[in-house]
Amino acid sequence: MTTDTPPAETPIQRALRLKQAALDARPKPPRGGKFQRQQAARVATGASKPWMSR
Repeated sequence: MTTDTPPAETPIQRALRLKQAALDARPKPPRGGKFQRQQAARVATGASKPWMSR
């Protein structure tokens, strides 16, 4: 890098900021509730072996 002061925002920083804004604008999945419990149960220890369940 040179001793010159960099611009306020580089093109990469600008692209990252725009990307983050676009991601934040998307609808978010619901937090908590039945769906999240299902996702947690799917990765439980016996989830991949249904015949091992009681």
